Amino acid sequence: MLRNKVLLLVVAALTMILLAACYHKPAARRAATPLTDQQLDSITFARTHHYTFNYNFVVSEDSLVLTLQMPEEAVSELPTDSFAVKSVWVQLAHEMGMFGWVHESEMLERVEPDDPISQFISFFSDEHRLIFMCLFVLVFFSYAMIKLNQRQGYIVHFNDIATFYPTLLTLVVAIAATLYSSIQMFAPEAWREFYFHPSLNPFSQRGLLAVFIMSVWAMLIVAIAAVDDTLRHLNMGDAVPYLVGLAGVCAFNYVVFTISTMFYVGYLLLAVYVCFALWRYLWHTQSKYLCGNCGKQLKAKGRCPYCGAMNE
Repeated sequence: MLRNKVLLLVVAALTMILLAACYHKPAARRAATPLTDQQLDSITFARTHHYTFNYNFVVSEDSLVLTLQMPEEAVSELPTDSFAVKSVWVQLAHEMGMFGWVHESEMLERVEPDDPISQFISFFSDEHRLIFMCLFVLVFFSYAMIKLNQRQGYIVHFNDIATFYPTLLTLVVAIAATLYSSIQMFAPEAWREFYFHPSLNPFSQRGLLAVFIMSVWAMLIVAIAAVDDTLRHLNMGDAVPYLVGLAGVCAFNYVVFTISTMFYVGYLLLAVYVCFALWRYLWHTQSKYLCGNCGKQLKAKGRCPYCGAMNE
């Protein structure tokens, strides 16, 4: 009876939170006022470049050189009032209050938004870090496979434990990595807008971007469930190597599917991987027996790895 009441309260609380989060207060209607050319230009710039007045950047390289003069004085070599500029000039302010001008292309190479989500995206999008991570994952994965085969340790997909959460986590990572590359290829402006104005609320985004954010949340939830279930199935000595190997497989999936999707091979590879992961779990991982002494799940008859009892 008490359990049903607690469950009812939890459901009611979640319902209220969802309803409150989905509520949108309609904006008060005002009479339309004509916009000046400067205001229209600012709105257009914000839509096409995704940043505008009072937007904060963090310098990600050693320095960023600014020109104190106006762009006209810096690029114009003729005594005329008109000239052609091939790139956008941006006026930036130093934290000490000094102003200067710089080409937008040069600025974007050396700065990143000050939002922590944007900086996280920038860190994992760097090509040099991606190549280094790829080499590190290959070496680590090869070493882990050799060691686990030598001591008959547990590892996802090959000598897995009787829980679906680790397999599900690897699949979610693979799908998220595929979505990540797909957005950058087919909706680059949407990804750029998200980079400058990030949000972890999937309902504030549209299309593939909303699905990608949902997959990120699913990754976090499934990871917690995988760790919890692993600790229930294995002792600490076996659980730690298994979780380290699981993290290595997830990192391997991130690198492989991020890069392969850029060459359109990732979609076929993802379909093959999903079939492989489900086949390995359904036909080679599920437990068929229970230990008669401790009640733990067993893949086959024999000595229980948990309590040592013999099951005939």
